[in-house]
Amino acid sequence: MKVTSRLFAWSIAAALSIAANVATAADLVIVGRDDVYGKGLADAVDGFRKQHGNLDIELLKLPGGNLYQKLKLSMREGAGSYDLVMLDDTWAPEFMANGWLKALPNTMADSDMVASTVALGRYPAQAGALYALPVVGNVEMFAYRRDLLAKYHLQAPRNWDDVLKNAQTIGTADKSVSGVVFRGTKGNPVVTGFLPILWAYGGDVVDRAGKVSIDSPQARAALKTFLALKAYAPKDVDVYGAAEVRDALQKGAAAQAIEVWPAWIPSLDDASVSRVAGQVALQAPPGQVEGPAPMLGIWQMGIPRDAPHAKLAQDFLAYLTARDTQTRLAVIGIPPTRKSVFQDPQLVQRFRWYPDQLKALEMGRPRPRVKDWQEVESILGDYLQLALTHQLEPDAALTQASQKISKSLEK
Repeated sequence: MKVTSRLFAWSIAAALSIAANVATAADLVIVGRDDVYGKGLADAVDGFRKQHGNLDIELLKLPGGNLYQKLKLSMREGAGSYDLVMLDDTWAPEFMANGWLKALPNTMADSDMVASTVALGRYPAQAGALYALPVVGNVEMFAYRRDLLAKYHLQAPRNWDDVLKNAQTIGTADKSVSGVVFRGTKGNPVVTGFLPILWAYGGDVVDRAGKVSIDSPQARAALKTFLALKAYAPKDVDVYGAAEVRDALQKGAAAQAIEVWPAWIPSLDDASVSRVAGQVALQAPPGQVEGPAPMLGIWQMGIPRDAPHAKLAQDFLAYLTARDTQTRLAVIGIPPTRKSVFQDPQLVQRFRWYPDQLKALEMGRPRPRVKDWQEVESILGDYLQLALTHQLEPDAALTQASQKISKSLEK
């Protein structure tokens, strides 16, 4: 066992040493997400190179889980591997609290940036120093079929009571259409759908004082509504993920979706893949006791405390968040974080939901700012699905989730 442990430690040290050498050899080392976000970063790197000559810029593009683990290991060890790092907004509290990021000049966050997205880059929360800038303006939205609501003389939902009424009316009248659809898979999917309902009822998972508050009258009321909606969802909704929700919407098999993300939307208007092109309306998730609280899913960019090329990294970050760059990346499919980009007439003509997306961003709410949201989310997701599949009574599910989350946060 000792030999194995030494070999493991040696392999980690060797990997960090290699990464540090790469960082030193290049003028700039950037690590971020893969997929469309990676495509956007690559485009920005090309544009930045054109302005700064033949810079040697290393861009690493990784899946979300791998990115988190690699960043945490590198910055905990002070390896100096990277100059710029892309962060999910739920990772930021851990990284900022541990002092792993350099403070940025406040002037880098101007008034054109959506305030709710900028606030996530501050520590302490909201009013502290700025450590990261928002580079992807993701926000959770609600979708409904305009044609079906018109057919049954229903209104766009103002609250979750309306959502339930619309689901019941359409789902009862037309057996070929589910009244509502959502992601029911345990963990992140089911929690993401539930949070805007929870917040609308005035509840939360962890309150602002850091106390677990999921076992509350507000949470029980929210969960009651969530479970009532399931009666008008597809029978196997408790195993639905993003692909199933998108598919149900595109096929015209669902009247409402409690969770839609910007990356999913363009295909809804693409007549080559969607049977409901032009018929799906988008808005912020409804309110209830309190006003709408769309869940933010912001990707940020920060500079590690041990970045070898911090000045050049800051220049790139300014370029990446500039209006011209964000306008160009919006065409690729990167949701902006600047109001002026959302209001650009040409982009609005291309992306008709931009005005509603901006409204949702401006009233958006972050997930609880705790150091290990991933663990909290996993626990809550397990118990929500146990309630959703009738393996636990709702009250018992929330009580047990609260107890387990409390123990997790005490570590």
